[in-house]
Amino acid sequence: MELNEEVVARAAARCRERHVVLPTFAQLKDPALIPAEIKERLRHVGLWDINPLNLFRIGWHNEPVEHGGGFGPVNYLALPEALTGVAAPIVLLVGKWFPTGAHKVGAAYGCLAPRLVTGGFDPTRQKAVWPSTGNYCRGGVFDACVMGCSSVAILPEQMSRERFEWLRALGAEIIATPGGESNVKEIYDKCWEIRRTRPECVIFNQFEEFGNACWHYHVTGAAAEEAWRLAGGATTRLSAFVAATGSAGTIAAGDYLRSVAPRLLVVAAEALQCPTLYENGFGEHRIEGIGDKHVPWIHNVRTTDVVVAVDDAACLRLFRLFNEEVGQAYLVRAGVAEAVVRQLPLCGISAIANMLAAIKVARRFEFTARDVVLSVATDSAAMYGSRLEELRAARGEYTPEQAARDFEGALLATRDDHVAELSYSGRKRLHNLKYYTWVEQQGKSVAELNALWYDEEFWARTFAQVEVWDRWISAFNIQSGATPC
Repeated sequence: MELNEEVVARAAARCRERHVVLPTFAQLKDPALIPAEIKERLRHVGLWDINPLNLFRIGWHNEPVEHGGGFGPVNYLALPEALTGVAAPIVLLVGKWFPTGAHKVGAAYGCLAPRLVTGGFDPTRQKAVWPSTGNYCRGGVFDACVMGCSSVAILPEQMSRERFEWLRALGAEIIATPGGESNVKEIYDKCWEIRRTRPECVIFNQFEEFGNACWHYHVTGAAAEEAWRLAGGATTRLSAFVAATGSAGTIAAGDYLRSVAPRLLVVAAEALQCPTLYENGFGEHRIEGIGDKHVPWIHNVRTTDVVVAVDDAACLRLFRLFNEEVGQAYLVRAGVAEAVVRQLPLCGISAIANMLAAIKVARRFEFTARDVVLSVATDSAAMYGSRLEELRAARGEYTPEQAARDFEGALLATRDDHVAELSYSGRKRLHNLKYYTWVEQQGKSVAELNALWYDEEFWARTFAQVEVWDRWISAFNIQSGATPC
């Protein structure tokens, strides 16, 4: 990135006016590095408040409270065999305790901060555009709002009502594109229209911005390692990391974890109804937040070992089981610890998809109680109250009999079907799919595409640039002279 000192000066002045101190990636990874003054002031700030201090809460270590929390151990949920049916512990990082209730606010910050501190984005004169299938645009709007910056949120019209209501409340301009979760092409088309017609807009495309992957590599990767050590203990081995691909930011944490556990399997999950990675397929699905029909530019497919396709119908059945009182009571009677059942609403629909993919992996590779499988609960059931209402209206009152069918049929009956173990040629196939989206449609060159595959140092250099970004962030904070409010 090239430094534009004139724009940086304006951005620094804006941050000084609004008391915005930017956290470094290192501080988001390790809250022990956050200044004591900021920690003290956070005790008076709500988790979702549009307050610059909440930028320091864009991490996995927030105290799990809605207001005034500090920092502590990483937030995770350990799922036992009584629930999953497999001996291998499945451990999910919990995204509910981020500002906005989802970890995508971190991906958005990873894209915004480097541009802000180098003059690639002027918050005083430009609008930030956040193309998304839901949570990313919410995170981007949140990050931009604390700087007094206008935002444009692009997301499919079929996303949950809660997302649209929250965006309207923050005053974002909303563009609802046709279709649902897998209609990413329509989002890209709208971005091209904006580039042609609205020069004041800067697009932060999570599917191609390496700040997304870099944030997850350093922050989510380290948090996942900590969760493994806390939940698994010294006698376990870290055997797999599972992430629904979506923008392919989260799966970059697998690259970090492989530096800790070299034999780790990195697993990409997607909807069976739109099996793009699994069999070059297409279609529509209902697992919100994991767009399909393309391979994101930032997906390091060279380090992806397994692809798993998950039935969206099973995810919705379990979403109801986990959130209806009748379903929770049934799980307790079935032998699942009440303390675990009370935490299941921490899992949104995509988290359930990750859980099912993890179960399939555990069965395919015959994992034992020593093999920990890590994954992510991107957001919680709080993001999908309207979906629960729709299920009740369509399917009627939830009964113990239905709970039994869902527990047995959608969870315990999960097998290792629709699992593809990738060879060298299988990974190369996924890489080649990038050509059709990124070279033919989005203006990348073949040379850039080849670098993603053939340049052995490309990904190491990409993830290492965070150290440079942190130096720029520190210099920017000095220039702005901002003091926390």
